[in-house]
Amino acid sequence: MATNKLLNIAFLSTYLPRECALATFSEDLMDAIDTIGIVDTNFIAINNGIPTDYSSKVIYAIEKDNQQDYVDLAHKLNNSNIDLLVIEHEYDIFGGDNGEYILDLVNNIEIPVVTILHTILKEPSDKQKLIIKLLGDKSAKLITMAKNTSKLLKTLYGVSPYKVEVINHGVRFRPLPSRETLKTQFGYENKQLIITLGLLSPSKGIESAIKAISKLSAIDKNVLYLILGETHPDQKDESYREKLQVLVNKLHLQDNVQFVNKYFSKDEIINYLKMSDIYLTPYLSRDLAVSGTLAYAVGYGKAIISTPYMYAKEMLAEERGLLAKFENPASLFNGLKYIIQNPEEKLRMETNTLKLGETMYWDTVAKQYTNEFFKAIILNPKTGVI
Repeated sequence: MATNKLLNIAFLSTYLPRECALATFSEDLMDAIDTIGIVDTNFIAINNGIPTDYSSKVIYAIEKDNQQDYVDLAHKLNNSNIDLLVIEHEYDIFGGDNGEYILDLVNNIEIPVVTILHTILKEPSDKQKLIIKLLGDKSAKLITMAKNTSKLLKTLYGVSPYKVEVINHGVRFRPLPSRETLKTQFGYENKQLIITLGLLSPSKGIESAIKAISKLSAIDKNVLYLILGETHPDQKDESYREKLQVLVNKLHLQDNVQFVNKYFSKDEIINYLKMSDIYLTPYLSRDLAVSGTLAYAVGYGKAIISTPYMYAKEMLAEERGLLAKFENPASLFNGLKYIIQNPEEKLRMETNTLKLGETMYWDTVAKQYTNEFFKAIILNPKTGVI
């Protein structure tokens, strides 16, 4: 692990080839930081009991449900040349009750820690609140991706305001042909293309979207709703997808709703976003603190309709999109109809969204993270605790 860079850091999270949003986020962030050229990045992967072949970036791996692994990792890092540990936090990727084994790591580590929070709940359990509070105590910096959640950390979780930083979710930028050129290339010419991206699970609220498309297709036969993504690995079977397919058949929407059941590469995600007319997130979770797919839709300047979960309310403020009611097909239909029938308003939304999206590209975001990592070292080079 010898390095001639100014800073040597390690990330702790899930890692590719494991199909997980955090794994993709971590790889993108590391790649962008590597491009800057002053920080050496390494990775510590969290296994879920399945043997996995990792790239050379992975210097250690721990088993999610082995509590001793977390203690052992702390001792390994204390005796290594790693200057800083970056924890990607999501409750369910760590072992124990609500992922409490992560506390065995931070209670034994002596090098600075920065924690990136991917879930911040409005109504946490006592255990969930305690975990975030202790992570805040032990970390030099807590990074969140929305201003709304920054306020929660300070007021609800009791984290020092001096430790909380807001950095937008990063977006990979790639120049592409026009929307119409891509539609023709992929066989979607003359379609009003509406898409939802991501791993499929009941929390996505796709039933409401399909019912909204049923009403929309009655006034515009060229509407096509693409539900893009394989079933979430935490789901035991394909029963949710099958339930949705039954609904599509019942509503006679075979020409207006299509499922593409696969795990999409970043390039494929970008292609579909670029060619889409409307991006739709009908999610059910009100507390969703960040959505990587919504961040990418903002990054590519889409007209967006979403239910009003925390991240969506912030991203779609200032006329960057429309918010619809939870579990309300009529509300989704009204938003879809409005955008399709008002092309000038659609263009205005896209312009407003792109202004924010251009600040979210990984080259900009990686510089912000790098600055925070150096600040963490300066705060306390031994423990990272102010």
